[in-house]
Amino acid sequence: MGSTVSEKKPRRLTAKGEATRLRIVAAAADLMYSQGVEATSVDDVIEASGTGKSQVYHYFSDKTELVEAVVRAQIERVLGEQAPFLDDLRTMRGFERWRDAIVVGVRGWRGAHGCPMGSLASEIAGRSETARENLQRGFSVWQHWFRLGLERMQDSGELRPDADAEELAVGLMAAVQGGYLLVKTTRDERSMAIALDMALDSIRVALSAAE
Repeated sequence: MGSTVSEKKPRRLTAKGEATRLRIVAAAADLMYSQGVEATSVDDVIEASGTGKSQVYHYFSDKTELVEAVVRAQIERVLGEQAPFLDDLRTMRGFERWRDAIVVGVRGWRGAHGCPMGSLASEIAGRSETARENLQRGFSVWQHWFRLGLERMQDSGELRPDADAEELAVGLMAAVQGGYLLVKTTRDERSMAIALDMALDSIRVALSAAE
């Protein structure tokens, strides 16, 4: 599917330099996820990462560039965590296993901060075109996996050929992101379960009669 995000051509780093850069990005990502981008200062990142100001500004010219790196890192993180379940989307049962994994995940942390990608989108997509484009690509990849799974079900005869795989995929994406937002607000994981169950019901009604 090609690259998920666009980024500037990276400078060549030593192994130690790359490790330091990754530590800075990881610390910034954790802080921006838990307290928001606006509330996170470069000084906060310096303290959390155990680095110096000169090190941070060696790898990032300003906070904007650091935020762009965080966006890329969070997209790769979310899609990486989802990958095993998304690759399993070949049957209705595969979608149900994906649903169960999402619900268990939000139950573990009670959805305190929402989806890392969704949280970034809600805070900065309107202010940074680069961030918006990267997040759009990330969501497109995620949604592509939904559509691919539905098309596999059509190929196997489990899903009716007249079912609109793209529309169903959009519905799944809207359900999971809406679920994350509600759980973040209500601290009740049932919001996610209900949202995903309703989205999966829209797939179930399109199953072939033999299923």
